[in-house]
Amino acid sequence: MVETRDPQIRRIFELVRADPPAATQAMGELSLDAQVALVCEAPHPRRAELLGLLPAPEQVIPRIPAAELCFTIKALGLADAPWILEYATPEQVVACIDLDGWSGSSPDHQSLQAWFDALSETGSEAFLRSIRAVDPEVLSLHLRRRIEVELKPSDDDWEPAPGSQTLEGQFYFSARNDGDDLASISRMLHLLFTHHYWFYFRMMQSTIWELDSDNEEWALRWRTGRLEDLGFPPWEESMGIYGHLRPDQLSAIAGDTHPLDVQEWKMPVWIPSLPAAGAGAESLVFQTIAQLEDGERQACFYAFIATANKVAVADRMSLSDAEATPRAIEKAARFISDGLAFIASENGLDPVEVLRRVRLDRLFRVGTNLKTNRTEA
Repeated sequence: MVETRDPQIRRIFELVRADPPAATQAMGELSLDAQVALVCEAPHPRRAELLGLLPAPEQVIPRIPAAELCFTIKALGLADAPWILEYATPEQVVACIDLDGWSGSSPDHQSLQAWFDALSETGSEAFLRSIRAVDPEVLSLHLRRRIEVELKPSDDDWEPAPGSQTLEGQFYFSARNDGDDLASISRMLHLLFTHHYWFYFRMMQSTIWELDSDNEEWALRWRTGRLEDLGFPPWEESMGIYGHLRPDQLSAIAGDTHPLDVQEWKMPVWIPSLPAAGAGAESLVFQTIAQLEDGERQACFYAFIATANKVAVADRMSLSDAEATPRAIEKAARFISDGLAFIASENGLDPVEVLRRVRLDRLFRVGTNLKTNRTEA
């Protein structure tokens, strides 16, 4: 991966300010991996500017980690982001909605509307691709908040509600809220009716008959599974890192754990490496990770990020907040280091050996218990 200290990338940052055409040429000379690194390592408010200078943003945007794309779009503003969403993959769009379209365990309807409105400004193919990727339950919840739908009965005397629209003479829909022009909804329904009629039919039926409570339950279930795939466990599981330990348990080392037997996963954030000793890192855990063998260091990298993700979830940090990851990493490093120092001292072990024998989330738990004990004392 390309680091920000690479002189070529530093030069491009300078050219963006001084000579944009030269910056575009220089960026085009980079590999795709380097272009992704350039965007992800830039300050969030400047990322859209860099994407606009790329010779082929359609090749770079799909490679941006999902959460980083969400941070980039939010920094720009959803209203100005359709040109970025045009190139986003369905998986990226779903991840953005998973991260930003919920408040706790409930859909955030204002945020969902902003995302769907922005998606509606993309091209027809991109819009269809995105809405077909979103959970039908989320789409139904969104539609039910925006429109009322009536199915034309067989009664010849029936009249649709004033201002209703219909695409096929059977389903009539109108705005649920005064002043809502339904532009994005009308485009969505028209595209579905034209290209995916049976899905359109299902959505209109669900808007009439299905219960919000059932759809919320299923939507939360699908979202929870996807967030786990991105490394964010459910809140109940994540809270285990704050579990109470008796004083006699603090220094214990389990004999059957394999703390560095960690599988890699596709991270939603851009973290090319953890801070290393000698590169401004002060935390004991970073200094100790740097002393591990290469394979061990890579496994410990993922174990650390997994622990930081648990911190973010347990502390109910907003997963769509670009500052959440740095805060979670800082907190994880602080308490893991406390636990690491304590267990190493109590057992007469080198910290490197502790990392090989104790899970990082266990070290974090020890560190938080040490703080609690000091506070109570």
